[in-house]
Amino acid sequence: MSDSVSEAEVPPQASATEPAREAAAPEDDPAAPAPLYVARTSTGNAEVDAQLDRLADADHLATDGHVEVYEDVHRGLRDALTALDARPGPPAPPTSYDRRS
Repeated sequence: MSDSVSEAEVPPQASATEPAREAAAPEDDPAAPAPLYVARTSTGNAEVDAQLDRLADADHLATDGHVEVYEDVHRGLRDALTALDARPGPPAPPTSYDRRS
């Protein structure tokens, strides 16, 4: 058996002017999930703000995972709006303005 290796068995090395295609960093993948860095402004309503903050979870998911986050946020915002429309309860009894002592 020979210790020498034939040229056909040695993989070609990338030259200084030709970068290796396999060594691309994951950050350089344009299809990889990436944050959008969209500024979120507070609405003053804690429930709504929590739902809007939840949108940031989609930044780190693949596109097919966005639907679940968006549906969850939509459901939460719809619930917050429904709560605003809910009646506060029975009206207070009328008070007498004619108080005589």
